[in-house]
Amino acid sequence: MTTSLAPNSPPAAPAPGRRGPIRRLYDWVLHWADTPYAIPALFVLSFAESSFFPIPPDVLLIALCIGEINRSYRFATWCSIASVLGGMAGYGIGALLWTDSVRDFFTTYVFSQQKFDYVAGLYEQYNFWVVFVAAFTPIPYKVITITAGVFAVNFPMFVIASAIGRSGRFFLVAWLFRRYGPPIKDFIDRRFALVTIAGTTLLVAGFAVLKLLAG
Repeated sequence: MTTSLAPNSPPAAPAPGRRGPIRRLYDWVLHWADTPYAIPALFVLSFAESSFFPIPPDVLLIALCIGEINRSYRFATWCSIASVLGGMAGYGIGALLWTDSVRDFFTTYVFSQQKFDYVAGLYEQYNFWVVFVAAFTPIPYKVITITAGVFAVNFPMFVIASAIGRSGRFFLVAWLFRRYGPPIKDFIDRRFALVTIAGTTLLVAGFAVLKLLAG
């Protein structure tokens, strides 16, 4: 006789062989948290994600913070430094290496030509804020770093905006773990994008009000 699963039974986990390439890459990133090379892996991942790697460093950062909450700020520091350096490398790709073949590779495998053109239009109006918003929120940072180089965005401004946005993002994750402990993970997984977008909106609105008052 064949028995059926109870209505409330959790679905069976997918067989490893059936997982998509992004999920396998995600799991590969996550496994570094249980190795002696966790911090070097976090550094490399944060650097690479700023120009081409698809998995954000938050995945590994969160896993490390869960394991060692007292070292959360240290993890966030390494994550921030590497991400800003990676952003500078992305800027260099756009400024120095943007040939037809390089462009075709990135617009095929990393981001779409439509996104590239859209960001190019944003730079004409917002400049600093485009870099900051992408650095702080879930907007793909790699699109910003490369297009910034292609369109010769002011480099010191780019570095400052990247440093503020990236550090703010990663230290917010670290602070949440230091303040609330591992139970905050579910909140970050579900609501962190909304929190960062809301925070950015309030910050931009605050600067707009100050500008109006000054005017």
